[in-house]
Amino acid sequence: MIDDVDIKILGMLCRNAKTPVRDIAKTVGVSIGTVHNKIKRLEKEGYIRSYTANVNWNKLGYSITAVIELVVSGGKLVEIEKKVSEFSNVLSVYDVTGESDVIILAKFRSHEELSAFTKSLLSIQNVDRTNTHIALTIIKESECLL
Repeated sequence: MIDDVDIKILGMLCRNAKTPVRDIAKTVGVSIGTVHNKIKRLEKEGYIRSYTANVNWNKLGYSITAVIELVVSGGKLVEIEKKVSEFSNVLSVYDVTGESDVIILAKFRSHEELSAFTKSLLSIQNVDRTNTHIALTIIKESECLL
């Protein structure tokens, strides 16, 4: 079980994974040792999977964000999702309900790169159809809910 202090610690680490334990302890109102022990427990129990940087993709030239729907046939959904998840441009792959079977969130440097990616998806056996949406403006992009 996690408590309110754990949630506050997770929120701070989610917003900035490099937040010093001392700063977390001061903000949350517990000792440094308590924060350290709680973080270790949260890691061990799988609440914290990894520590990452919040990258500014636009600065790296990835100015196109695409949400791509896939329709898959032939009972090959899991294999196709695994294959798609290995593409370097892909940020997320979701197995979904509805008219589509898979939703992909990906970043691209150019329309040509997106076009080549889409064609590579369509060349995968049992990928029947794609439907691509290009984000015009990104209002919020975060993995932090806390």
